[in-house]
Amino acid sequence: MNKAEVEYKIQDVKADYVRLQNDLEKLESVGGNISPLLKQLDELEFELKKLNAQLEDLKKQDR
Repeated sequence: MNKAEVEYKIQDVKADYVRLQNDLEKLESVGGNISPLLKQLDELEFELKKLNAQLEDLKKQDR
């Protein structure tokens, strides 16, 4: 992926993260099972870390 694609993917993952956080709050307020959502949030956090590292590497290559 090039820099623009990675930046787009980061924004996409962030949007998914925010959506899941909202779903989590709603589910938590009605006493639902939140563990699957917590797992998905953890996976998105891991993906964001990888994408941010990839973006940093691409920025270093541009220098």
